[in-house]
Amino acid sequence: MIIYRDAVSDSKDELLSDSFDLKEVDGVAYEADCAMIEIGAVNVDTGANASAEEAGEDLDDGAQKVNNIIHSFRLQATSFDKASYLSYLKGYMKKVTEHLKKKGASAEEVKDFQTKAQAFAKKIVSNFKDYEFYTGESMDVDGMVVLLNYREDGITPYVTIWKHGVDEMKV
Repeated sequence: MIIYRDAVSDSKDELLSDSFDLKEVDGVAYEADCAMIEIGAVNVDTGANASAEEAGEDLDDGAQKVNNIIHSFRLQATSFDKASYLSYLKGYMKKVTEHLKKKGASAEEVKDFQTKAQAFAKKIVSNFKDYEFYTGESMDVDGMVVLLNYREDGITPYVTIWKHGVDEMKV
């Protein structure tokens, strides 16, 4: 299994893994469909007949619905207005560019990333109101912000991370 960790922050938060069906988008991002799952529910069947009991006990089983990726990687919700997100994104792209140069990427590769990232960022900003924003578990403000949106069906959630902003860790 490959775990994708935040490459540009000191926290190295785990953001996603290949156990989810990843799709590369526009050469600069990964998308993975999520699912809403139920956690915390414990169903204990004692074999007793509830209708035969004197008073039925209505217990809160503590179940809650959560997004499987958000929950699994302990991502933390955050918020942006459009201006603050653009400011964050500008700084983040500089960090990713520096990261690519440190890894030995050629000038052509860096330029290709910058061009594709700019086009992808325009897509995000044009649909800004549709996104939810999450940071890694450490809530490092210098790290990647994971984007959550819904497919065209309005039901299926998916997350988006920047491909060049993660390091792959085999486990």
